[in-house]
Amino acid sequence: MKAGMQWLRKSGAVGLASLLLASLLAPPALRAATPEAEGPRFDVIVASNLFGDILSDLGSALGGSLGIAASANIDPERRWPSMFEPVHGSAPDIAGQGIANPIAAIWTAALMLDHLGLAEEASRVMRAIEATTAAGIVTPDLGGGATTREVGEAVAAEL
Repeated sequence: MKAGMQWLRKSGAVGLASLLLASLLAPPALRAATPEAEGPRFDVIVASNLFGDILSDLGSALGGSLGIAASANIDPERRWPSMFEPVHGSAPDIAGQGIANPIAAIWTAALMLDHLGLAEEASRVMRAIEATTAAGIVTPDLGGGATTREVGEAVAAEL
């Protein structure tokens, strides 16, 4: 919590005139991001790692599945490494069962490609994901019957 408070103080000192800064705890911030929300809405939520992790997990669950949520912790000034990972992490609880949704990991790769200046390649990956899911090739978390390997191979074939 101490780190979160320090981050909040520093973020308020940024001084961007076009940026509306709102200080909310995680539960109200998540409520503000839902379609039924009244009051302030957000295009972007910036948070410390702890609260960002909480919000991304809950937000992706609201979207239908942790298996489709890509994540990036980006240093836009490129002084420090940026990190890219699916919101669900490695999903050790379902490892080896063939039911993990690979879409978030693949989407995360697209985020990384874009960050590295490979916008066309990132776009190709996203189109491959869209074509695969539009064809109904999805894992059980999204109501489908495809395995992890089948979804991954279908995306690869679209590339």
